[in-house]
Amino acid sequence: MSEPEQKKRKTHTSTDVKRRYNEKMYDRIGLSVPKELAAAFKAKCAAEGVSQAQVLKRAIEAYLAE
Repeated sequence: MSEPEQKKRKTHTSTDVKRRYNEKMYDRIGLSVPKELAAAFKAKCAAEGVSQAQVLKRAIEAYLAE
């Protein structure tokens, strides 16, 4: 029989690289809305299979194009 395969050590390099890239290229926008509005928004996004971020990004792009 062959020797047992050694498990590869998990590193955080890839995660750190992605985090640094995202910090350099993206910014966060905070938003507070009533709980009922947030729940309805999340439910509709889930029902339509779209991400919440995608909907908000499209809304911002449409607003800026006005």
